[in-house]
Amino acid sequence: MKNGAKAEHKLTYAEATGARRVLISMRKHWQIYVLLILPVLWYILFAYYPMAGLQLAFKTYKVRDGIWGSPWSGLQNFEAVFRDTYFWRSVGRTLVINIGRLIFIFPAPILLALMFNELRMGRYKKIMQTIFTFPHFLSWVIVASIMINLFSVDGLLNNIILALGGSSVNILGSEKAFQPMLYVTDIWKSAGYSSIIYLSAISGIDQDQYEAAEVDGATRWQRIIHVTLPNILPTISVMFILTCGNLMTAGFDQIFNMQNAATKNVAEVLDMYIYRVTFQGSVDFGFSTAVALFRSVLNMVLLVIANKGSKMMGGSGLFG
Repeated sequence: MKNGAKAEHKLTYAEATGARRVLISMRKHWQIYVLLILPVLWYILFAYYPMAGLQLAFKTYKVRDGIWGSPWSGLQNFEAVFRDTYFWRSVGRTLVINIGRLIFIFPAPILLALMFNELRMGRYKKIMQTIFTFPHFLSWVIVASIMINLFSVDGLLNNIILALGGSSVNILGSEKAFQPMLYVTDIWKSAGYSSIIYLSAISGIDQDQYEAAEVDGATRWQRIIHVTLPNILPTISVMFILTCGNLMTAGFDQIFNMQNAATKNVAEVLDMYIYRVTFQGSVDFGFSTAVALFRSVLNMVLLVIANKGSKMMGGSGLFG
């Protein structure tokens, strides 16, 4: 009788389509859906509902009328944005900095994960992972303070140079040194933590592949090239696509805390431009929302292009 009931239930589910199939699944796995309630509410309240504010990009914002009551202005805000030469400079600067991130920062956690994987002393490996992961939990305010203490005109490095009879170097005030400093601090802060993703992918590799390669006489370097890297390539592809989807987002926290008056010209990326036009001049929320919306759309386009390119080259894709 029970088997007949089960067969009837399965048949009903197989025949059901659309909403009815969802309802049957929810009834069968209700515990999972209960656990999903809080995350779904969080996304609705803090991710989707705030998107209603994007209408400001097409309005002339008036404080008295609020977001919903402000008059529509069509594409006037976008026309003003595209006429602003400082906007295009910030777009170009953002692309230059983030393409550099793809070249210098993106491979860093992969290389670090490969090095961790090759360590054979378990205790030493854990110590090194802890050392490299710890900077992730420091805020950019603290990291910027460390850099000031080390590289300012009266910092540790210049004190050592002066003690040795040299002349002080203004590293923090150098426009040429600003971009490399962004890369170095970002690698130091994030590479260890990001390597956890690749270490997880490496831990899922079938050990028989390593044993077969060793039997065939492959060196450790050859095992990395021909076994480890091909197996974690899908993870690398996904992370690369996600990184491309943020090419127009240059890391506001880092740049805001590390820039100063001397490096202002090379530090105004798109995020800093949005901050400046929103809070450091005449307040125009419609203008700044138009810039933010343009940035989001451009990020989405870059994400789709990266996803398509990854699939065309035989890699993994996030969708479609």
